[in-house]
Amino acid sequence: MTRNDGTATPALMVRSARLYRGFLGPVAQADLAEALRGVVAAAPLFSPETRWGRKMSVRMTSAGRYGWYSDRRGYRYIDHHPSGTPWPAIPEQVREVWRAVAPDARAPDCCLVNFYGGEAKMGMHQDRDEADFSQPVVSISLGDEGLFRIGGTERGGSTESVWLASGDVLVLDGPARLAFHGIDRIRAGSSTLLKEGGRINLTLRVVD
Repeated sequence: MTRNDGTATPALMVRSARLYRGFLGPVAQADLAEALRGVVAAAPLFSPETRWGRKMSVRMTSAGRYGWYSDRRGYRYIDHHPSGTPWPAIPEQVREVWRAVAPDARAPDCCLVNFYGGEAKMGMHQDRDEADFSQPVVSISLGDEGLFRIGGTERGGSTESVWLASGDVLVLDGPARLAFHGIDRIRAGSSTLLKEGGRINLTLRVVD
């Protein structure tokens, strides 16, 4: 949903995060999924390691100037795919979403692409490896529904959960920018967007 000035109107708040339900319609979702096939062809999905040497259940890649990476040395941004090739450009369809929901923010320089299979999940964490926390993190959901959980800025305490469906857009800014959040489970088969099933989550952010 958009206002007359072309910016998005939030459908509801999940704690302090802004959720835009159904921001992308079926045609826009399919168009974006096709653009992401080009990203994955240039920078194939891989399974990062945690600091303890365990493979994450989520496979990922990135687009933009920076990509997120993890191994036993820790979590960090790097300027190339693990193969050594540069990350591909962020698709224009993704940038359009950013401009609509975060019109006053700087242009994103990283788009993290997470692929969740039916058993994948993401533990509670903060997005705090960026230089400027005044810039938002924008999340775009495609494919199967994911159960998103968000808490406060300290680990532990109360949380709130909501199912994110294909086409939903979530914005973490202001009080939500450093909130702990994660994906507890995937509702397999809840969407027909991706032929192979699963969920794609794009997270846009300003790294520098």
